[in-house]
Amino acid sequence: MTAGRRWAALLALALGGFGLGLTEFVAMGLLPDMAHDLLPAEYARSSADAVAKAGWMITGYALGVVAGAPTIAALTARVPRRRLVVGLLGLFVAGTVASAVAPTFGLVLAARFVAALAHGAYFGAAGLLAAAMLGPGSQGRGFSIVLGGLTAANVFGVPLITGLGQAAGWRVAYLAVAGVFALTLLAVLAVVPEVAAAPGGSPRDELAAFRLPQVWLAALVVAIGFGGFFAVNSYIAPVTTHVTGLPASAVPWVLAVMGVGMTVGNAVGGVVADRDLRRSVLLGFVGIIASIALFGLTARHPAGLVAGAFLVGAASLFIGPALQARLISVAPGAQLMGAAINQSASNVANSMGAALGGVVIAAGWGYLSSAWIGVALAVTGLVLALVSFRTDRRSSLESGPEAVTGHLELALAQGDRRVQP
Repeated sequence: MTAGRRWAALLALALGGFGLGLTEFVAMGLLPDMAHDLLPAEYARSSADAVAKAGWMITGYALGVVAGAPTIAALTARVPRRRLVVGLLGLFVAGTVASAVAPTFGLVLAARFVAALAHGAYFGAAGLLAAAMLGPGSQGRGFSIVLGGLTAANVFGVPLITGLGQAAGWRVAYLAVAGVFALTLLAVLAVVPEVAAAPGGSPRDELAAFRLPQVWLAALVVAIGFGGFFAVNSYIAPVTTHVTGLPASAVPWVLAVMGVGMTVGNAVGGVVADRDLRRSVLLGFVGIIASIALFGLTARHPAGLVAGAFLVGAASLFIGPALQARLISVAPGAQLMGAAINQSASNVANSMGAALGGVVIAAGWGYLSSAWIGVALAVTGLVLALVSFRTDRRSSLESGPEAVTGHLELALAQGDRRVQP
């Protein structure tokens, strides 16, 4: 591939990440509007209760990712990667249009679940495609490029679509998101080359990843630790309007600030993850804990809200490429499944953060109480990450020189630039 063709292909894959950022995060800015439209009786009685119930839109989407990512990864182990990406984009278009036109809360929730089935598999397949085009030793950068689309969505896409939804209705906003997915599908068909599936790959090989204890532990790190971000992000709109006291028109700007933080964190995190995966994970969790605590303490004031939103976004996405690369590294021979499991675990985090945040808000503890749920989840994730890395070290020591040799061979096969033969 020429350099121009390669970057055009990478941008097409990142555009899919942009669409995923829209479909996942626009709901957070439009949650009050969706609650008012779909739950009018509950909203008339208590807006907080209605918004908390509407949070199931976020939770339901997350559960769709959890169900779809490993299932699609197993069933498509032998499908060429571009063909898989195109099929997943088609499902996004259909599911997002259905979300926009469904008439009731239950049907919208079901449509969001169906659309979400392709989410995790897209990030896995597109990330592996990007890494293949960049060359060996580029898993962190490959996934950060696809995630870069998601973070760019949070800088200007989510605020714009949120503003559109507030002005014209949330359904119009989701039709616009469906248009982004359709454009991505055409771009992928035009410029992304075909890349074969992993040689000898099979559903059995992909499913074998679930027999590895470290895969489960690494997934648990993501599922619990990353939930801290979603406990804050899911309720950023009501915090802005009800706690800080800013008008609804300020919500898109706060989301944009968080998106800038996510973009910066993701760009730096992709490079650091390829250089030192362990340090990237541990520093990332420390940053998430500190930034969410700062948000909880200062978000009552506009300056604290803005600074906290930026730092929470930056710290949370800094760790994203490292967590993805970690799950791939502990699932040798099942890269697509490792990538898919990360997306499933991330959306367990999404579901857990949104649900636990909704519980404490509905209990009357205030919108900022969700931030302290976020701190607790991130601290737990840090502890689990330390346990996971310690288990790696113990396994290597117990296995003796053979394990070290195997690690060196795997690192060389993956193009790890830190290891010399």
